[in-house]
Amino acid sequence: MSRDPLKHAAAVAAVDAEVRPGMRLGLGTGSTADEVLIALGERLADDRLHDLVGVATSEATAARAAQLGIALASLDDVHRLDLAVDGADEIDPELRLIKGLGGAHLREKVVACAADRMVGVADACKLVGRLGERAPLPVEVIAFARGACERHLEDLGWRPAVRLRHDGRAFRTDEGNLILDCHRDEWSDPERLAADVGAVPGVVAHGFFIGIARAAFVATPSGVRVLEAPAAAPSR
Repeated sequence: MSRDPLKHAAAVAAVDAEVRPGMRLGLGTGSTADEVLIALGERLADDRLHDLVGVATSEATAARAAQLGIALASLDDVHRLDLAVDGADEIDPELRLIKGLGGAHLREKVVACAADRMVGVADACKLVGRLGERAPLPVEVIAFARGACERHLEDLGWRPAVRLRHDGRAFRTDEGNLILDCHRDEWSDPERLAADVGAVPGVVAHGFFIGIARAAFVATPSGVRVLEAPAAAPSR
């Protein structure tokens, strides 16, 4: 049984509209992406889909996909993906996203940029008037550079805080890195903010996904809306 009917509805709509037999898929991470995995597994089980190969964006997604009968490969084996389907933490009117509250945005960005098309899946609470309205910007940094990254980010107007696990220890990504959850007061130029954060030595990934998502399937109580992105060159 679905944990969230809106996430389930968005995932089913995205899978039915976007996924075709024989595709090479990027498989996202998080509770909404899990609904996508469930929908894929159901369609593989009843032969509505077949010959799918997925590239997982986290160890948790890889384990879940294997459990659901989804064949897996790596980007060493599959150089180009047909489609990446993933959740989002925020979606603005221009289909710019913030991702990374699940801690997998480095692999998610690598996979999304290896795909011919990336689509987001979300419920309506993820729609925002501007990025940063509800979520911080997750910034993945190497442990050696934590202090230096915090100081650089503070100089850029951010308020970084190391993400902690429930037991109080620092959260570590699948790559063994730390995440700084970053807040700020002014978010008016996400492209500039993304470029500035990406240039900080020791930062390996940030949660701005700009010019990457081509569509988003957003579930509301009255149905699923499909949002299309304006034409733009992909950005990091």
